[in-house]
Amino acid sequence: MLKFIARRLLSLVIILLVLTFLLFLMQTYSPIDPVRAILGEKANAAALAALRAKMGLDDPLYVQYFHYLGGLLHGDLGVSYRSRQPVIDDLKAFVPATLELGIAGMVIAVILGVIFALTTLSRSKPLALFRGFILTGAAAPTFLLGVLGVILFYKTLGWLPASGRSSESGHGPTRFLLIDDILAGNITGFFDAIHHLILPALCIAIGPSLVIGRVFASSLRSTLDYDYVRTAQAKGLTGSQVVGRHVIRNASSPVLSLVGLQIGAMFAGALVVENIFSWPGLGLYMSGAIGASDFPAISAITLILGAGYILVNAAVDILQGVIDPRLRVA
Repeated sequence: MLKFIARRLLSLVIILLVLTFLLFLMQTYSPIDPVRAILGEKANAAALAALRAKMGLDDPLYVQYFHYLGGLLHGDLGVSYRSRQPVIDDLKAFVPATLELGIAGMVIAVILGVIFALTTLSRSKPLALFRGFILTGAAAPTFLLGVLGVILFYKTLGWLPASGRSSESGHGPTRFLLIDDILAGNITGFFDAIHHLILPALCIAIGPSLVIGRVFASSLRSTLDYDYVRTAQAKGLTGSQVVGRHVIRNASSPVLSLVGLQIGAMFAGALVVENIFSWPGLGLYMSGAIGASDFPAISAITLILGAGYILVNAAVDILQGVIDPRLRVA
């Protein structure tokens, strides 16, 4: 087991190094001069040369890369061309909002996916309507779901808000509104934050929920044909008991792997949805950074999302190895 985990961690480090190297090359060969972007177009040659030397841009490429890696290890993601302050300081205000949205979306996606898979074992018409709703929603682009959600649930029905994370101003120490409201004992603020979170989280969850549901349904049907399931049925267990005690756990391994793969799609959808719902996360920050050609900010967001995707999939691989010993042997 330790060798299995060590191999996964080694591959994780290699992939992260490749990702950082690609981002370093993109930043190095970007048509935008970082020195001139920081000092402005009117800076004189002496000031430009001094800052270039201070930033180590005259060093050999491999030296610059090692300095870049050292900076990343110390939390140095560069200086934003727009705000003229460290990117890491900017991200502290935006990352929690995106993480909160992404985690909520993934929880909803898994719940909807499991329900979708279980409903395939029944021919009930109401359950068929639920499957039809998921199929229809997953067929629409994320931005269209966001627009339709605003029109239906905000403008027409008035059930859900169309923008922001909360009706209240300010934030707590963690910047995760749900956690901060719990810590502060602010029950009203907690439910208000959930009220704002439902619609954008649902928009990014529907597509992945269908993928998860289809794979889980296929795994459930194949697991039902195993001998131990027929043995359990012969012992007099009901269908729900067989599914609950034996089938779901053994059918969950492919779903775990798929959940890790869907993380990327989930956060890609979150970047789009944040602009629709004015959600103050990485999506809004990225939009402003692209408009201003703020490459350090763009590179930092890419690194965070890429590293997060890699870490989640590594964790899923290790978890699958714990659940299914056959994967460790493979």
